[in-house]
Amino acid sequence: MKLIKQAFTFSLALGAGVTSNAIALELYVDTKTKQIYAEPGPGRTRLGSFERVEDKQTSIPAVVPEPAAQAAPASSAEITAIREELEQKTNAITALEERVKDTEKVKVKYGPGLHFESADGNFTAGIDGRVQVDSQYNITNDVLPATGNSTPNELNSGANIRRARLGVEGTVYKDWFYKFEYDFSRGNGSVTSGITDAFLRWTYPGSPFSIKVGSFKEPFSLEEATSNRFLTFIERNMIVNTFVDNPNTYKTGIGANWAEERYQVGLAFQTEPVGSWSSAATSVNPNGNNSRNNGSGDTSWEVIGRISFLPWKESDSKFLHIGGSGGHTVVNSQFQGDGDFNNGGMSFAAFPGANVDRTNVLNTSNLTRGVKGVPGSRIIDNYNRFGAEMALVYGPFSLQGEYIQTDVHGTGYSGESLFGYYGYASYFLTGESRSYRKETGAWGRIKPQRNFDMKGGWGAWEIAAGYDYINLNDGNVRGGKADTIKFGLNWYPYPNIRLMSNYIHVLDINTAGVADHRSAGFNNANLDIFETRVQFDF
Repeated sequence: MKLIKQAFTFSLALGAGVTSNAIALELYVDTKTKQIYAEPGPGRTRLGSFERVEDKQTSIPAVVPEPAAQAAPASSAEITAIREELEQKTNAITALEERVKDTEKVKVKYGPGLHFESADGNFTAGIDGRVQVDSQYNITNDVLPATGNSTPNELNSGANIRRARLGVEGTVYKDWFYKFEYDFSRGNGSVTSGITDAFLRWTYPGSPFSIKVGSFKEPFSLEEATSNRFLTFIERNMIVNTFVDNPNTYKTGIGANWAEERYQVGLAFQTEPVGSWSSAATSVNPNGNNSRNNGSGDTSWEVIGRISFLPWKESDSKFLHIGGSGGHTVVNSQFQGDGDFNNGGMSFAAFPGANVDRTNVLNTSNLTRGVKGVPGSRIIDNYNRFGAEMALVYGPFSLQGEYIQTDVHGTGYSGESLFGYYGYASYFLTGESRSYRKETGAWGRIKPQRNFDMKGGWGAWEIAAGYDYINLNDGNVRGGKADTIKFGLNWYPYPNIRLMSNYIHVLDINTAGVADHRSAGFNNANLDIFETRVQFDF
């Protein structure tokens, strides 16, 4: 059978190379090798005679379809209807194409926060916000007992929403920047009190110079210039809270700024904050001027400025920061027709870094008191502030410190100096460095080298330790003095999520001779505070 197949195959191959005429071939097979030959030879056996025959093609007649029946001509009404339907579909397609073009004109991105940008880059808008959930536990709470109808002096443990802010910001024709931010935890329900930033800024094209108008922060202090999202400790140090933040650093006015790679200068003329403040406000200290719009910490006007520069910079993670601030503030005190003090004035108060119960353990009380024109009465007319700041970053290690002094002037005052200072060190266990923003001469967002995951990523870990001192006693001003030490542990699992914990130990509180009864109850108090914060911003 195998031999027949080989012979048949061979014949087909041979037949493919000959003409169409039939040709007979004698074929032989070798009995050992089984090879087929066309000639006889030793060991070959004749298979037979084979002939190639071509198949004749069968002609298949083409099928010619019958002609279709001729269609009847369409009426004019049918043609009109078809044209109208076609026009409607064309309009729908055109509208859809326009929508596609419109969507291509706006770019949307997240990183973090939701941001929009026109195709030509002339218009941008972004939605951002932050939430800070705090807790405070008072480990040691030894204070003097309350007297008379005074409230208890002990600090309260608990939890609250420290800040809950939502804002929009963006640019118009590239050179105009706008920002509006609202804090839902400020002002104890007063709607306008929640406004923080609300300004418009213009940057001169191609230059580092800009001007802004509206409500914005005073240009004063490194720690105040740093957003509360990027602070090393949960609360700012006592001198910054007392002389800058508590009187409400967001004020209405006009400011100018010049920001280069290695230095920045900011100047401002500002008046009063937006909105009124309640004495029960949880986020703003109710001390200060209550005139005009009944606002706490309001001032008639002030001229204030800050300058900072980097005298040494080896890289973004190795540099030295030095700066200074100064300001002159005129205080508006209001009196009744008979000379009795009505409202206004100014006071300075401090709390030892607590984040839930921020009771003022130090308090000068209002520095305007008594009857106008009567001997013994006092009126604060103005005060001057001076500040010096320094920070060093060397890889994961950093140092920071500030000194601030406030001199009080007016009837019954002769330049009494209230002052304080702080210093602290921090170290990133995971190797990151503090981020620096040249636009503000302050700190920026920490970005972990590797975000937290379940595959070996631990985010960024930071430890810190610091000392804090303030003295509100001098001449006719008696507000007390205090100093504390504190330790912090911060975890940054992602750039926009942070978990913080602080331990604060009060070394000394001296409120002897202070007029405020609540503050007097903290004289020689023994306080230890543990506090936490969970923060998310976008």
